[in-house]
Amino acid sequence: MEKLQVAIEKARAQREEARQNVAQNPAEEQLIETPGDVWAELPSFDLKPRVVRKNLLVSYNAGEDAGPFDMLRTRIIQHATKNSWRRVALVSPQKGSGKSTTTANLAFSFGRQRDKKTLVLDLDLRRCGLSRILGQKCKHNMATVLQREIEFSEHGLRFGDNVAFGLNNGPIGNSSEILQSNRARESLDEIDNCFNPDIVLFDLPPLLGADDTFGFLKNVDCALLIAEADKTTIAQIDVAERQLAELTNVMGVVLNKSRYLGNDDGYEYSNG
Repeated sequence: MEKLQVAIEKARAQREEARQNVAQNPAEEQLIETPGDVWAELPSFDLKPRVVRKNLLVSYNAGEDAGPFDMLRTRIIQHATKNSWRRVALVSPQKGSGKSTTTANLAFSFGRQRDKKTLVLDLDLRRCGLSRILGQKCKHNMATVLQREIEFSEHGLRFGDNVAFGLNNGPIGNSSEILQSNRARESLDEIDNCFNPDIVLFDLPPLLGADDTFGFLKNVDCALLIAEADKTTIAQIDVAERQLAELTNVMGVVLNKSRYLGNDDGYEYSNG
């Protein structure tokens, strides 16, 4: 972890030096440096058009199709700013709700918010949802990062200048224990200190079937519940929302895959 620690200490020293310069020369305009170089050092990637079309990444390009995700992005920013939230978990009652596709589309939407840096971490460790949707292959997975075996700077991928992804290269059997561990919490704190993101989106496992998400929610500020239209029942939404509310703040509920458009929008959002 030496490389990461050096980067953190260097960034802190730069910020402190800049603050001292401002205090000594208040009449002069000073720029406080941030550790932006760690973002630039991440390897970048782009998507092939066929991947965008096949995996319904409608927010990859700006336009009418991206509108619902841009609206959801703006609502997230509003709630996050109002409540001083930064870490946002995306969860669903059961698998197949389109949670990972929603996360990917939100990431591209946040990428157009040029003044914000966004981290997107796939912590659904039993699957490889985001890497499949994005058509990316990686050497490691987020489990090795959370266990502090490698640094995020050695694993993360950058899209554009202000979005970074942490993906998985294969399923992990002991994901529940990893997500609940102190090492995971410490690793996330180190990533925060080094990359200083404005928003962190966590793609978490479905609530039903395993305790992965329940054990991890202590590390987030709020959760967004993704429900699948015509399949997720009202009872499932109610139970999931109550379970989430016991562990973190519920930002809202997103109705995904809706066939019935309201206000020219295929997504319905309700504040939790």
